[in-house]
Amino acid sequence: MKKHSFFYRNGLSIALLTMMLVCWAGQFFTGWSTLNSELTENGKPTVNLISYVSSGHFIQATFENWESEFLQMMLYILLTVSLRQKGSSESKPLEGKDEVDRYPMPHENAPWPVKRGGFILKVYKNSLSIAFFILFVLSFVLHFYGSLKEFNSEQLMKDKPLVSWETYLQNSRFWFESLQNWQSEFLAVFSIVILSIWLRQKGSPESKPVDMPHNENP
Repeated sequence: MKKHSFFYRNGLSIALLTMMLVCWAGQFFTGWSTLNSELTENGKPTVNLISYVSSGHFIQATFENWESEFLQMMLYILLTVSLRQKGSSESKPLEGKDEVDRYPMPHENAPWPVKRGGFILKVYKNSLSIAFFILFVLSFVLHFYGSLKEFNSEQLMKDKPLVSWETYLQNSRFWFESLQNWQSEFLAVFSIVILSIWLRQKGSPESKPVDMPHNENP
């Protein structure tokens, strides 16, 4: 078997992580500049880069987006277990069992939870959706923390009283931040599910073969 380099074997994850970090750095510096502009306009002292890392402005902006991504992935994984879309490359076949539906059988190269069986296997069978659920909850909590911190910072600038987390949980601003991202994520997934019925991208595993009929599932 041909041996490939580390970058060849992991090119997709490296490219995606690199793009994410570049964009995150861009978000950080532009967010820092934006916050300082707002503080200057209100006659308040600006913050340095170190202080900005722990600011509600940065925390809220970061985890507001991560939260929606993890929610999207978790629900998409769970929905594709039982729901179908005729002709979509993102759906299992309409009839019969798919390879992912078969019961896991222990063998020499199987992951250790499969060999162990019992409760460990039961958890492992759902570990992907569980992982995304945990990531979603953590991001949701951190988004809420950052949003509350940013809201109270604005309250201080306006010489208004601070609000508690219980009060802010009922504030429409926090839910507006979440829902505007959630709807866009569901729209993106809907788009690839539907567009992959008729459109193709040669060489991509997210697309059906170019010559496959529109009404067939891969």
